[in-house]
Amino acid sequence: MTPEQLNELAIEAMGHAYAPYSGYKVGAALLCADGTVYQGCNIENASFTPTVCAERSAFFKAIYDGHRDFAAISVCGGKDGVISGSFPPCGVCRQVMREFCDDDFKVYLIGDGTYETVTLTQLLPHSFRADTHMNG
Repeated sequence: MTPEQLNELAIEAMGHAYAPYSGYKVGAALLCADGTVYQGCNIENASFTPTVCAERSAFFKAIYDGHRDFAAISVCGGKDGVISGSFPPCGVCRQVMREFCDDDFKVYLIGDGTYETVTLTQLLPHSFRADTHMNG
């Protein structure tokens, strides 16, 4: 799957977002190593803490289905579902990615008619995973 195809699926996923409080809708499309794609959207909550981001929504669906090997994710967002600049993953989403993805995991940040490609290491430098920092 090309980055452009994955980006289109993220844009489609943005249409499913539930964002009555911020008005910012975010969509994500997660590409598994076997070619399976999982879409996710942000789902807000009045008390804010239970809100889930699009990226984690996609990851958790994939993990539930048994996937543990991921290749890339596309992310887009904007006020009222209109893409307005790039929406890089929040810190919590970056740490979830770190739990399951290698340093070279690709993140496509969709902007106004274009996208930027960054790696997980660029988004979360000096990060850690339990499997690389546990003695035993």
